[in-house]
Amino acid sequence: MSATVYSNIEPIPNDILFATKQRYVKDTNPHKVDLGVGAYRGGDGKPWILPSVRAAEKLVHEDPDYEHEYLNIRGHGPLLAEAPKIMLGDDSDALREDRVLTVQSISGAGALHIAAQFIKKFSPEKKIYISDPTWPIHRQIFMNVGLDVAYYTYWNPATKAIDFEGMKQDIAGAPKGSIFILHACAHNPTGIDPTEAQWEEIIEEIKLGDHIPFFDSAYQGFASGDLAQDAYSIRRSVEKLASSTPIFISQSFSKNVGMYGERVGCLHIVLPRQDADVSAIKESIASQLAFIIRSEVSTPPGYGAKIVGKILNTPELKEKWLKDMVTMSSRIKSMRLALRNFLVEFQTPGNWDHIVDQCGMFSFTGLTPEMTKVLETDYSVYMVPTGRMSVAGLNEGNVEHVARGIHDVICKSLQ
Repeated sequence: MSATVYSNIEPIPNDILFATKQRYVKDTNPHKVDLGVGAYRGGDGKPWILPSVRAAEKLVHEDPDYEHEYLNIRGHGPLLAEAPKIMLGDDSDALREDRVLTVQSISGAGALHIAAQFIKKFSPEKKIYISDPTWPIHRQIFMNVGLDVAYYTYWNPATKAIDFEGMKQDIAGAPKGSIFILHACAHNPTGIDPTEAQWEEIIEEIKLGDHIPFFDSAYQGFASGDLAQDAYSIRRSVEKLASSTPIFISQSFSKNVGMYGERVGCLHIVLPRQDADVSAIKESIASQLAFIIRSEVSTPPGYGAKIVGKILNTPELKEKWLKDMVTMSSRIKSMRLALRNFLVEFQTPGNWDHIVDQCGMFSFTGLTPEMTKVLETDYSVYMVPTGRMSVAGLNEGNVEHVARGIHDVICKSLQ
């Protein structure tokens, strides 16, 4: 019996992103282009360590008190003190009223997972709504803990824009008290965000449905270069829903600080104003989150948290970091424009304005799985089958090649 107990386990297909990356690595074409995995690249096509990060690392290493002891279960103190201010703003009423609790997580995915475990334990009846489409791991995280997951309308492939009326209808039609996973900015994979006016209507529908918003913020400051602009949806929700509902926020520093492999993030829960002792409620919830963290990872990782904490707590480094985000977001915007302009110059069939209308790291190009396969086979241009392109992989040396490949596969598909 023991010899066969695991013999009938069904295999799970490889993760699409990393499978695409593996094929890219094996390709010997010197002109190959990686537009799959979402990680920023500089103009030379290589990973870019932010100047603010290099400076912070130097300070951390030179600190005579630097060591590798375990962190507190809830995380690195300097990070926990400043991360919510980055997300909510220094003048946040929720912070001033001490209604925000924060724990460190293994980047954004870890924050989502901690929250999923918390929700499963204390409100397992709640339905989780994720956008159609969304980051694939959203579904995996919530389903793997046993929560009921459904989709809400988001993308209209015909218009390459948000199906805003469909989205509002789905929020209005969801069971009272459902949880909606909302992308704070730079929606993954579409790159299309609601306008500020549309966010006002979305927040109102959330309030009317007594729903709980759960913001996944993976790109704050990275999308537009401005922290406040990229946090508009969150800050406005915290303001408008102050007396209505708790708000969950997953915060990642992978993109905006380039801490990809160091896995630095935070989970924030903003509690509503209420008659009960908020401080006691806050401490009870924080203790439950700490229990989840302790039982799963013991304590969060320290190195990346110390780097980010140093940046956020050192004025000159923070100022340098703000400039770094402008550098990254500006280069991505310039590549969007260059790609669109080449496609127009080549007279590629279709309208390609959606590439520049989108924002952030990704573009939902509209290419079909068949087209992406030909693009990979004939041009060594790698993106996932959905047609989602990591714009950060474009640079002045490859953008024309990519545009030519897209042009050709589009023309061939029409023959």
